[in-house]
Amino acid sequence: MNRIFPRILAGVLGLMACAASLGADSPLSVEQILERHVAARGGAEAWRNIETMAWTGHIESGPGGISKVPFLMMFQRPSATRFEVLSQGQRAVRIFDGSKGWKLTPVAGGLPSLKDYSAEEISFARDASGLDGPLFDPKSKGVSVALQGIDNVEGHSAYHLKVTLPSGQLRDDWIDAQSFLELRYDRGTRNAVGVTGVVSVYYRDYQTFNGLVIPLVMESGGPASKETDKMIIEKVALNPTLEPGQFTKPNAPRKHNGIVIDTRPAGAASQP
Repeated sequence: MNRIFPRILAGVLGLMACAASLGADSPLSVEQILERHVAARGGAEAWRNIETMAWTGHIESGPGGISKVPFLMMFQRPSATRFEVLSQGQRAVRIFDGSKGWKLTPVAGGLPSLKDYSAEEISFARDASGLDGPLFDPKSKGVSVALQGIDNVEGHSAYHLKVTLPSGQLRDDWIDAQSFLELRYDRGTRNAVGVTGVVSVYYRDYQTFNGLVIPLVMESGGPASKETDKMIIEKVALNPTLEPGQFTKPNAPRKHNGIVIDTRPAGAASQP
């Protein structure tokens, strides 16, 4: 389960932005590409009207996607997120309130581990740039975007963008030159022992929800990976009312009569 979090979150927390239709032969500027990108996702005004969002679905991993784990992902403006995964009766949670973060991880034979986000994890969460992502009004978020040219992504002609995130980290994005929907992005990663690599995230199966266009499949993996992880969204809720405490630090795990007591603050619920 610990391996799934960084790869899926890379996909979840960098998602929002996209556009109408114009051929790759047209000499578009970065600003024009991003305008069409946002338009293809439903338009700037429609996205600004979204204060909260929740996804439920499952994560497929392992050979042939043999492992299927349910998840819940919640967003709240300006940049709070909560990601829950339930596997074999154990719940893992990652919470970011916009400035601080916490992770609750199951421990075999013991109480769940509750830790604060590291400085690197906070930087990564901030780079996600909130509910609508770094390609939506990038200047206001401290993001810069440069056009690198036109590439081919799985048979699609795509604009290749070099994106500099608020932390200074770089990522590469590819926007379909016809639909202006985001096809893929690559970002550098580093594991717990300091080994660096690159994760590629592909967006698939875009669907429309009340005018907003959202990919229901996010597939992620590195060049050396024989198998990929797939985050499959089954349900999207727009502007749900979220219970208090969803984006605050959980209570310290404890046991009563051998049973782990719920670590969420009073009033917080698992479902939006």
